[in-house]
Amino acid sequence: MPSSFNVNSADGYEKLMGRWSKKLAPLLIDFAGLADGERVLDVGCGTGSLTFALAKAADLEEIVAVDYSPVFVEEAKRRNTNSRITVQQADACALPFPDRYFDRAMALLVLHFVPEADRALAEMCRVVRPGGVVAATVWDHFGGMPGMRLMWDTLAMLDETAQLLRRQYCFQPMMRPGEMKHSFIAHGLADVEETSLLIRMEYQSFEDYWDPIAAGEGPLGKYVAALDGARRTLVDAAVRAAYEAGESDGPRSFSAVAWACRGILPATA
Repeated sequence: MPSSFNVNSADGYEKLMGRWSKKLAPLLIDFAGLADGERVLDVGCGTGSLTFALAKAADLEEIVAVDYSPVFVEEAKRRNTNSRITVQQADACALPFPDRYFDRAMALLVLHFVPEADRALAEMCRVVRPGGVVAATVWDHFGGMPGMRLMWDTLAMLDETAQLLRRQYCFQPMMRPGEMKHSFIAHGLADVEETSLLIRMEYQSFEDYWDPIAAGEGPLGKYVAALDGARRTLVDAAVRAAYEAGESDGPRSFSAVAWACRGILPATA
């Protein structure tokens, strides 16, 4: 099943989100747990932020990384130098692996971009052995991403279409408080725990902040890329003014919060 996240290039994704997912990956690993000798599945690997962090965190027997996007798969393969890591294209809602094969399945910033997120979670549960762990994290777009909300809120003041897109952005699957925990429990996982993970997004300038969007990356970039010349000029100026907030251009730091959830496959699964 296609992701709702549009990607034009691996480099563009890195500037928009990859650099931040690298900071978040170790926090998810710490929360989910990991042990030497395990087989671990990375669902929606992107360019490999979680994949390569897993390899550094423990002496794992096998890491399998999958993504729907051929752009991401190609880039993750290009970066990989570890013989224990396999990267392949696959649908999160139809994982091409046998039942109970993995010790853990993790998804870093993925489920909210899967239109049928519950199907993806069901597949993660299917391929994990009894006693194994399923874990995932998604951004809290509504209340935990002020850097991104600054863009969306500014554009929503200018355009009704942006208002509708902002609503979609803020309430994607698994993003409401307790929603992911409820889904984990509904899928039969035990000892389910939900928490929040915090990083900071550090930008050096307005260009560092806005350029990936201006280049058409991500849901907001797709909207911006479709604007005509006059509207685009207005949008660029408005977002710059919001970023600078009356001060000169320069570094800005934004907190970024993600929901995280983990559960254990019951021994009777």
